[in-house]
Amino acid sequence: MTALAQQIRLASQPAPSKAAAGASGLAITLLREGMLGPEDLVGTLSAQSGQSERLLDQLLAKDCAAAPQLLQATARHYGVACADPSAPLPDPALIDALGTVECLRLGLVPWQRAGGLTIIATSRPEDFAKLQPWLQQKLGPVAMTVASAQAIETALHARRGARLALAAETRVALAESARGFGRSRGLVVVLMLTLLAALWPMVAALTLLALALLSLLLGTALKLAAAIAALRRPLREGPPPALARLPMVSIIVALYREDDIAARLIRRLSRLDYPHNLLEVLLAVEEHDRLTREALTKTALPPWMRVIVVPPGKVKTKPRALNLALDHCHGTIIGVYDAEDAPNPDQIRKIVERFHSRGPEVACLQGMLDFYNPRTNWLSRCFTLEYATWFRLVLPGVARLGLAVPLGGTTLFFRRSVLEELGGWDAYNVTEDADLGIRLARRGYRTELVETVTAEEANCRAVPWIKQRSRWIKGYMMTWVVHMRSPRQLFRELGPKAFTGFQVMFLGSVLQALLAPLMWSFWLLVLGLPHPVADALPSGIFHLMIAFFILSEVANIALALVALKRSGQTLAPLWVVSLHLYFMLAAVAAYKGFWEMLTRPFYWDKTLHGIFDPADLAK
Repeated sequence: MTALAQQIRLASQPAPSKAAAGASGLAITLLREGMLGPEDLVGTLSAQSGQSERLLDQLLAKDCAAAPQLLQATARHYGVACADPSAPLPDPALIDALGTVECLRLGLVPWQRAGGLTIIATSRPEDFAKLQPWLQQKLGPVAMTVASAQAIETALHARRGARLALAAETRVALAESARGFGRSRGLVVVLMLTLLAALWPMVAALTLLALALLSLLLGTALKLAAAIAALRRPLREGPPPALARLPMVSIIVALYREDDIAARLIRRLSRLDYPHNLLEVLLAVEEHDRLTREALTKTALPPWMRVIVVPPGKVKTKPRALNLALDHCHGTIIGVYDAEDAPNPDQIRKIVERFHSRGPEVACLQGMLDFYNPRTNWLSRCFTLEYATWFRLVLPGVARLGLAVPLGGTTLFFRRSVLEELGGWDAYNVTEDADLGIRLARRGYRTELVETVTAEEANCRAVPWIKQRSRWIKGYMMTWVVHMRSPRQLFRELGPKAFTGFQVMFLGSVLQALLAPLMWSFWLLVLGLPHPVADALPSGIFHLMIAFFILSEVANIALALVALKRSGQTLAPLWVVSLHLYFMLAAVAAYKGFWEMLTRPFYWDKTLHGIFDPADLAK
């Protein structure tokens, strides 16, 4: 008898009693069948205390039994059959009656209709009784069949993958998304400015010099203010309220062309000491990325990790993959890691405790990033120093000053309800993290930095470094343009202090990178060569400008030294002096990013991972 026919027959039979259908009843059945040991029974039911009754998910996550046998035993307990909802594929009209995202959230799919009865394939049979009234309201009489979560997701993707992809691209409102960016308008503005510069070159040069000086002055002032705030002793807090139960946490890792990093990623994330029955890791992989998909197929994933295939769409970006994976998450806290990340083992527990001790206005927690290959070469040393300053001084200080925090792309954790309220990530923004930080601030939410470290791989080759940095700078340009579509509204939502900070961090940093060559040109004077702009400046202003150049470099060196000490890295302090040369590469990246902003704004320049893999992390 087919599963469908069996369900029709079973629908007319009395439903299992509430006791039998609950977690305890299923656990006893599995114990009786020898698929669950007495010690596993006690531990599993203890974990169920206060949690939603999803025993099957709990058992699969603990790998107490092989999945096929466990599903068959579960189906026997409920007096139903197992089914493969992909053979045949479900009726799309039935999926639309419930909504694809709702089906993913609930772990079910309306499979087939026969004789006025709709068969529901579910991976959470414990929830079926309480969902039955809602299902009957939508679909009429229903009957249950048991299927794996992976099979249900596969069936939903087969029928509604294109719609999920479109939704992932358009979750953020058009007014707040970069997808409304007009390239032709940007080209017109650039051409007009170029024409004006050609007609009045000295006026243009002096104006650009003034902008460069102003951005450098404000940027240095912001970094110093942030450092002072970060170094200020925090207020003493009382003991956090007791945490009655641990929440479900979902981690998303977007992978692309990562054929040789899957095994290392699994080993690193397996060190997290959060209970695996309350942790899920979703590996989002593009459908056409056969290299990564084949590598994952050959890798034995633990039961708390699974692959989410991202259907093709108009753009191919990390935020689009994150949005699609978000619909598949079960946790109330959503985290993001990169492929090469090695987080501290206690990181998830610290995040959960911090969220629990804060009010709902704290919607995002940002961990600190560091590198596990700082001594590879000069570039990796400078990258490590730069990250130390950014994550140990600037970002913590920015958060303490009450400014909008431009988030990093990894070791990010969100309250799921807020993330969904904001529409997730902007699929068209190549620095979706920084953009999301601004959108959080605009809604009145706060971001805090947490003293927990994730080690990453420093990009230690010049060309890949420039490609990565050009994407970041292009994303800052894009984010500034998007949020400045309505300056008055942005000012009202952020307030004067945060609005000014936004201008300095985004527009100011872009101007510094683009106009740095103009300031470097004054080195010609040291060589005894003439400089046309210097000759046009009054003597007092010129010397004041030179003094400020020196003071800003001294400030940057001082901040890097303090940050190096706070980071615990053991690099020689003398490397700090070479940062001036390091930041020259940013100017090259800025012009690459500026050109791409005008020609292909949504292009995502991929950063390769796995070039450096220390033995202590690879084992």
